[in-house]
Amino acid sequence: MFERFTKDAREVVQEAVGQAERAGASSVEAEHMLLALLDREGSRASFALASLLGNGEHGKESVRSALVEARRRAGLSQADAEALAGLGIDLSEIVARVEEVHGVGAMSGDRKGRARSGHRPFARGAKDTLTESLRVAAGRRERHIGDEHILLALAARSGVPGEVLADHGVTYEALTRVLYGGGEAKAG
Repeated sequence: MFERFTKDAREVVQEAVGQAERAGASSVEAEHMLLALLDREGSRASFALASLLGNGEHGKESVRSALVEARRRAGLSQADAEALAGLGIDLSEIVARVEEVHGVGAMSGDRKGRARSGHRPFARGAKDTLTESLRVAAGRRERHIGDEHILLALAARSGVPGEVLADHGVTYEALTRVLYGGGEAKAG
């Protein structure tokens, strides 16, 4: 499958691995792909994100902050937190208590302080995102998979990255309009 990835898409995958390494994560998650996309410049995905988030760093920083907050909740989405609240479980209280005893970020799954080198496997969500990016490209009859297809796949999937993007106005539909027409701007 990777032979069909453009240079930009390959760089996103490589940077996602770097994001996971810097976070001390044991595997590459879909969230790491989103962080890698936020750092891109001069690509179709970066154009689409700038169109929907604004050209300044404020929109990107807001997305990064939302991802950090989700990581503090052990990767649970806001929808998960609301479902737990419906059962009388206050997730923010649980996070506060765990962090009080074990330190800030204790539920994140990151292993800071433990040096881990070598290969980091791709978690199920990251693999599913890459597979979905192939489907998105094939559905548009495009031969190569670009970083825009990875972004579209993240926006299309349920979970933290898709929820965070949607909360910031970056939906699959909005991305499609920006990237392929029908909107105010078209990536080229």
